[in-house]
Amino acid sequence: MLHLSPSPSPPLPTRLPPRHLSSPALLRRHHHSPLSAQNDTVSLSSPENDAVSLSSSSSDDAVSLLSHPHVDFLPLIDYLSTTPPHSSDSSPPSLLDPTELRLAESYRAVPAHYWHALLKTLASSPSSFDTAFAVVSWLRRHNLCFSYELLYSILIHALGKSEQLYEAFLLSKTQPLTPLTYNALIGACARNGEIEKALSLMERMRMDGFPPDFVNYCLIVQAVTRTRNGDSSLLVRLYDEVVRDGIEMNAELLNDMVVGFARVGDADRAMEFIGMLQGSGLTAKPGTIVAVIQALGEDGRVEEAEALFEELKESGLRPRTRAYNAVLKGYVKTGALRDAEEMVSAMERRGVSPDEHTYGSLIDAYVSAGRWESARIVLKEMEAAGLKPNSFIYTRILASYRDQGAWEKSFQVLKEMKESGVKPDKYFYNVIIDTFGKNNCLDLAMDAFERMKLKGVEPDDCTWNTLIDCFVKAGRHEVADDLFRRMLDSGCRPTTMTYNIMLNSYGEQQRWVELKNLLAKMQSQGLLPSVVTYTTLIVVYGKWGKFSDAIECMEVMKASGLKPSPATYNALINAYAQKGMSDQAFNVFRFMRADGLEPCILAINSLINAFCEDRRDTEAFAVLQYMKENNLKPDSITYTTLMKGLIRVEKFEQVPAVYEEMIQSGWSPDLKARSMLRSALKYMKKSLSK
Repeated sequence: MLHLSPSPSPPLPTRLPPRHLSSPALLRRHHHSPLSAQNDTVSLSSPENDAVSLSSSSSDDAVSLLSHPHVDFLPLIDYLSTTPPHSSDSSPPSLLDPTELRLAESYRAVPAHYWHALLKTLASSPSSFDTAFAVVSWLRRHNLCFSYELLYSILIHALGKSEQLYEAFLLSKTQPLTPLTYNALIGACARNGEIEKALSLMERMRMDGFPPDFVNYCLIVQAVTRTRNGDSSLLVRLYDEVVRDGIEMNAELLNDMVVGFARVGDADRAMEFIGMLQGSGLTAKPGTIVAVIQALGEDGRVEEAEALFEELKESGLRPRTRAYNAVLKGYVKTGALRDAEEMVSAMERRGVSPDEHTYGSLIDAYVSAGRWESARIVLKEMEAAGLKPNSFIYTRILASYRDQGAWEKSFQVLKEMKESGVKPDKYFYNVIIDTFGKNNCLDLAMDAFERMKLKGVEPDDCTWNTLIDCFVKAGRHEVADDLFRRMLDSGCRPTTMTYNIMLNSYGEQQRWVELKNLLAKMQSQGLLPSVVTYTTLIVVYGKWGKFSDAIECMEVMKASGLKPSPATYNALINAYAQKGMSDQAFNVFRFMRADGLEPCILAINSLINAFCEDRRDTEAFAVLQYMKENNLKPDSITYTTLMKGLIRVEKFEQVPAVYEEMIQSGWSPDLKARSMLRSALKYMKKSLSK
């Protein structure tokens, strides 16, 4: 952390506009001098007649203050609580009220760290924050405590912790920013999930001649980790900036980077950074290793997850429930039911108690295998272990039914919940709304939503997003519009995902003016477009042939520092393919390779489709050859698209060979593929009969 030596600063306003000064939670004592020879302490508990009490979050600071003898801050607090703010802070002390002058003189010998401790205590509670600000202004007025930047950073930190980011920025404008106040602001932004604002502050910090330190980066990486649907490219960008700033990657920052990549689902980079951590002779925290195991498990990379798990045991640490659950998740993901059962048995043998997540994963495994009765037995075992199934467990069961396409069983889950006396929470309602929506049971989805509110469960942004998206995908755009308005009226703040859904809705309806207005509104609320946002725009622009707008989106995206994903390129390739513009589609494919992205199967299939739509079967089969040479396995869509292309150019005799290769590659022909084969054989028979 950087520190500057104390320096005089311009006078500040006495108060933040407009806030009411309230009495702090301080115990009244006999009013002897603030500094006395007696072994007194600063008391922080209010008597029964005091209106304000300290929150539990300030207890640590309260204990800290109690350890400071000889100081009684109550006369100052009483004075600030009863005296109106001064019109100007620039008046010299000789012109002030004699009472205030005497008070200032009585506190002149109080050490700075006493003031810091007092300020932290006052700022820890929103009810006494006004008092904290008044204390800082008063100290500044009388030049009683140096390092004012530290005082203001304490206030900014407190505002950020209370989710009052706007007020924190207002306060920061009352004095020149220093490394301390920059750090406090960046921390406030990170704590509130405003990652782009934090990054902008770091750029301003550099421009002001203050290089960011590892603390800044740790705060932002941790914020990315907490963010729902975090972006791996943002973490890569942060790492590049760390290297550019010449900051040494210490153990704390490297551990945070590993956890960050693991939490956003980028297991490859998490493994790369954990290797960097260990290669530097630094130690990975147990929680870091568990986070990577979870990421590997989510990807179904069980062997690597097992290797890390064994490494955790060999290091002398006894794996806890969370570590076992991480490996168990991998077994469930890959359908390794026996391994999952053995993992739970191993836990019990080693004296590690399964928790609700353990049982939830085992239930997932049984439901995925169609063993419904076994899942119910696990529920009984859970109860026998003293763990009563809660809404979380039933949510897992419901989600498994949804993913298996057995959505009708959701009514049975509801019945069992009711019989067990378990009340659905918002997560359960979110899953059941999604279940009904995915199966086009929109009336049932709306009924679940209304019942949720009737039961006093407040819908969150995920609830609204899920419901709105259901109606958009069903083409019920007028209902989606109404739900979006209701979301705004309810006070629930739309997220980037909300705007992405609505942008897609407007694009599907070709409401281009409203689409641009909505995008501007999104940005005006401090929500920056993400990779998904730009991909959504490219999809809708491309669908309606607005290629200049789609390309502009790609350029704006790159200019803003975001790297297009394979899905982004695929959206543009597919848009050109649908219009038979194969040359343009191939150019986008080349740009994708130039950006260092390996083509995904979706992008390659879209390119094959572009050539087939343009009646260029030779180029389409050249792409197939490219796939084979680069160890990219064609899928059923690849072969079906090639068959369609051959029929389009009337090369019916080649269709059976493609169909046969499809079967030999391990793919079962679907209805469309079989239909194309029949069509080709029919035309071949007709040709032979002529």
